[in-house]
Amino acid sequence: MFDVAVFSTLFVTLFVIMDPPGITPIFLALTSGRPAKVQRRMAWQAATVAFCVIAVFGLFGKQILGRLHISTPALMIAGGLLLLLVALDLLTGKSEEPTQTKDVNVALVPLGMPLLAGPGAIVSVILAVQHAQGVASQVAVWSAIAAIHVVLYLVMRFSLVIIRVIKDGGVVLVTRLAGMMLSALAVQQIINGVTQVIQAS
Repeated sequence: MFDVAVFSTLFVTLFVIMDPPGITPIFLALTSGRPAKVQRRMAWQAATVAFCVIAVFGLFGKQILGRLHISTPALMIAGGLLLLLVALDLLTGKSEEPTQTKDVNVALVPLGMPLLAGPGAIVSVILAVQHAQGVASQVAVWSAIAAIHVVLYLVMRFSLVIIRVIKDGGVVLVTRLAGMMLSALAVQQIINGVTQVIQAS
Protein backbone atom coordinates (compact mmCIF):
# COMPACT_ATOMS: atom_id res chain seq x y z
CA MET A 1 0.00 0.00 0.00
CA PHE A 2 3.00 2.30 -0.47
CA ASP A 3 4.88 3.29 -3.63
CA VAL A 4 8.48 3.99 -2.63
CA ALA A 5 9.44 5.26 -6.08
CA VAL A 6 6.68 7.88 -6.12
CA PHE A 7 7.55 8.93 -2.55
CA SER A 8 11.27 9.32 -3.23
CA THR A 9 10.76 11.15 -6.51
CA LEU A 10 8.37 13.74 -5.09
CA PHE A 11 10.33 14.14 -1.85
CA VAL A 12 13.58 14.82 -3.70
CA THR A 13 11.79 17.19 -6.08
CA LEU A 14 10.25 19.18 -3.23
CA PHE A 15 13.53 19.13 -1.28
CA VAL A 16 15.34 20.73 -4.22
CA ILE A 17 12.59 23.29 -4.85
CA MET A 18 11.84 24.22 -1.22
CA ASP A 19 15.53 23.98 -0.27
CA PRO A 20 15.53 23.44 3.54
CA PRO A 21 19.27 24.31 3.94
CA GLY A 22 18.84 27.47 1.88
CA ILE A 23 15.84 28.64 3.91
CA THR A 24 17.93 28.77 7.11
CA PRO A 25 19.66 32.14 6.55
CA ILE A 26 16.42 33.67 5.30
CA PHE A 27 14.54 32.42 8.36
CA LEU A 28 17.27 33.80 10.63
CA ALA A 29 17.17 37.16 8.85
CA LEU A 30 13.38 37.49 8.99
CA THR A 31 13.06 36.43 12.63
CA SER A 32 16.09 38.15 14.13
CA GLY A 33 15.40 40.28 17.20
CA ARG A 34 12.42 38.24 18.32
CA PRO A 35 12.35 36.13 21.51
CA ALA A 36 13.34 32.47 21.10
CA LYS A 37 9.82 31.34 22.01
CA VAL A 38 8.36 33.50 19.25
CA GLN A 39 10.92 32.24 16.75
CA ARG A 40 10.08 28.63 17.57
CA ARG A 41 6.40 29.38 17.10
CA MET A 42 7.12 31.08 13.77
CA ALA A 43 9.05 28.02 12.56
CA TRP A 44 6.01 25.87 13.34
CA GLN A 45 3.61 28.39 11.77
CA ALA A 46 5.67 28.71 8.58
CA ALA A 47 5.81 24.94 8.07
CA THR A 48 2.09 24.60 8.87
CA VAL A 49 1.06 27.40 6.52
CA ALA A 50 3.19 25.96 3.73
CA PHE A 51 1.68 22.51 4.25
CA CYS A 52 -1.88 23.86 4.23
CA VAL A 53 -1.28 25.84 1.03
CA ILE A 54 0.37 22.87 -0.66
CA ALA A 55 -2.43 20.54 0.50
CA VAL A 56 -5.15 22.85 -0.80
CA PHE A 57 -3.50 23.13 -4.20
CA GLY A 58 -2.83 19.40 -4.22
CA LEU A 59 -6.55 18.74 -3.74
CA PHE A 60 -8.08 21.61 -5.72
CA GLY A 61 -5.17 23.28 -7.56
CA LYS A 62 -6.24 22.54 -11.10
CA GLN A 63 -9.79 23.72 -10.42
CA ILE A 64 -8.63 26.87 -8.58
CA LEU A 65 -6.23 28.00 -11.29
CA GLY A 66 -8.70 27.11 -14.03
CA ARG A 67 -11.60 28.96 -12.37
CA LEU A 68 -9.49 32.10 -11.89
CA HIS A 69 -7.93 31.78 -15.36
CA ILE A 70 -4.45 31.91 -13.83
CA SER A 71 -1.63 30.30 -15.77
CA THR A 72 1.41 28.71 -14.18
CA PRO A 73 3.79 31.38 -15.60
CA ALA A 74 1.62 34.12 -14.09
CA LEU A 75 1.82 32.40 -10.71
CA MET A 76 5.61 32.18 -11.02
CA ILE A 77 6.02 35.84 -11.98
CA ALA A 78 3.76 37.06 -9.16
CA GLY A 79 5.64 34.96 -6.62
CA GLY A 80 8.97 36.22 -7.95
CA LEU A 81 7.89 39.86 -7.61
CA LEU A 82 6.78 39.30 -4.02
CA LEU A 83 10.07 37.62 -3.14
CA LEU A 84 11.98 40.47 -4.78
CA LEU A 85 10.28 43.02 -2.53
CA VAL A 86 11.24 41.00 0.55
CA ALA A 87 14.82 40.64 -0.73
CA LEU A 88 15.14 44.41 -1.19
CA ASP A 89 14.02 44.95 2.40
CA LEU A 90 16.67 42.52 3.63
CA LEU A 91 19.39 44.16 1.54
CA THR A 92 18.54 47.70 2.66
CA GLY A 93 18.07 46.75 6.31
CA LYS A 94 14.43 47.81 6.52
CA SER A 95 13.42 44.39 7.83
CA GLU A 96 15.49 45.07 10.96
CA GLU A 97 13.43 48.04 12.08
CA PRO A 98 11.15 46.92 14.92
CA THR A 99 8.51 49.50 14.13
CA GLN A 100 7.95 47.92 10.74
CA THR A 101 8.13 44.26 11.68
CA LYS A 102 6.91 43.75 15.23
CA ASP A 103 3.27 43.38 14.15
CA VAL A 104 4.02 41.46 10.96
CA ASN A 105 3.92 37.69 11.08
CA VAL A 106 6.58 36.74 8.54
CA ALA A 107 5.73 33.08 9.18
CA LEU A 108 2.70 33.61 6.95
CA VAL A 109 4.21 35.87 4.28
CA PRO A 110 6.84 35.51 2.94
CA LEU A 111 8.04 32.38 4.78
CA GLY A 112 4.96 30.17 4.51
CA MET A 113 4.14 31.51 1.07
CA PRO A 114 5.73 32.09 -1.40
CA LEU A 115 9.16 31.07 -0.01
CA LEU A 116 8.18 27.55 1.03
CA ALA A 117 4.87 27.02 -0.77
CA GLY A 118 6.00 28.73 -3.94
CA PRO A 119 4.86 28.25 -7.54
CA GLY A 120 7.41 25.50 -8.18
CA ALA A 121 6.30 23.42 -5.21
CA ILE A 122 2.63 24.04 -5.93
CA VAL A 123 2.90 22.97 -9.58
CA SER A 124 4.97 19.89 -8.66
CA VAL A 125 2.35 18.77 -6.15
CA ILE A 126 -0.56 19.40 -8.53
CA LEU A 127 1.12 17.26 -11.19
CA ALA A 128 2.09 14.53 -8.71
CA VAL A 129 -1.46 14.24 -7.39
CA GLN A 130 -2.89 14.12 -10.91
CA HIS A 131 -0.44 11.43 -12.06
CA ALA A 132 -0.77 9.25 -8.94
CA GLN A 133 -2.84 6.21 -9.88
CA GLY A 134 -4.19 4.01 -7.12
CA VAL A 135 -4.18 4.15 -3.34
CA ALA A 136 -0.48 3.23 -2.98
CA SER A 137 0.62 6.14 -5.16
CA GLN A 138 -1.70 8.62 -3.46
CA VAL A 139 -0.46 7.57 -0.02
CA ALA A 140 3.13 7.96 -1.22
CA VAL A 141 2.45 11.44 -2.62
CA TRP A 142 0.87 12.75 0.58
CA SER A 143 3.51 11.06 2.73
CA ALA A 144 6.22 12.85 0.74
CA ILE A 145 4.42 16.17 1.18
CA ALA A 146 4.14 15.63 4.94
CA ALA A 147 7.75 14.45 5.24
CA ILE A 148 9.27 17.48 3.51
CA HIS A 149 7.34 19.83 5.78
CA VAL A 150 8.58 18.00 8.86
CA VAL A 151 12.12 18.47 7.54
CA LEU A 152 11.47 22.17 6.93
CA TYR A 153 10.18 22.65 10.46
CA LEU A 154 13.16 20.87 12.03
CA VAL A 155 15.65 22.89 9.97
CA MET A 156 14.05 26.21 10.95
CA ARG A 157 13.51 25.11 14.55
CA PHE A 158 17.15 24.21 15.14
CA SER A 159 18.52 27.12 13.10
CA LEU A 160 17.86 29.16 16.25
CA VAL A 161 21.03 27.62 17.71
CA ILE A 162 22.95 29.45 14.99
CA ILE A 163 21.64 32.80 16.24
CA ARG A 164 23.17 32.24 19.67
CA VAL A 165 26.52 31.44 18.06
CA ILE A 166 26.86 34.20 15.46
CA LYS A 167 25.48 37.03 17.66
CA ASP A 168 24.10 40.35 16.34
CA GLY A 169 26.94 41.08 13.92
CA GLY A 170 26.59 37.70 12.33
CA VAL A 171 22.83 38.14 12.00
CA VAL A 172 23.38 41.37 10.04
CA LEU A 173 25.81 39.58 7.73
CA VAL A 174 23.43 36.65 7.28
CA THR A 175 20.61 39.10 6.55
CA ARG A 176 22.56 40.73 3.71
CA LEU A 177 23.58 37.37 2.27
CA ALA A 178 20.00 36.13 2.50
CA GLY A 179 18.84 39.24 0.67
CA MET A 180 21.29 38.59 -2.15
CA MET A 181 20.30 34.94 -2.49
CA LEU A 182 16.62 35.72 -2.28
CA SER A 183 16.85 38.47 -4.90
CA ALA A 184 18.63 36.08 -7.28
CA LEU A 185 15.98 33.42 -6.62
CA ALA A 186 13.21 35.95 -7.25
CA VAL A 187 14.72 37.18 -10.52
CA GLN A 188 15.25 33.60 -11.72
CA GLN A 189 11.63 32.78 -10.93
CA ILE A 190 10.45 35.81 -12.92
CA ILE A 191 12.71 34.84 -15.83
CA ASN A 192 11.32 31.29 -15.81
CA GLY A 193 7.77 32.63 -15.86
CA VAL A 194 8.47 35.05 -18.72
CA THR A 195 10.29 32.30 -20.65
CA GLN A 196 7.26 30.02 -20.39
CA VAL A 197 5.01 32.83 -21.60
CA ILE A 198 7.24 33.40 -24.63
CA GLN A 199 7.43 29.69 -25.43
CA ALA A 200 3.66 29.32 -25.20
CA SER A 201 2.99 32.27 -27.53
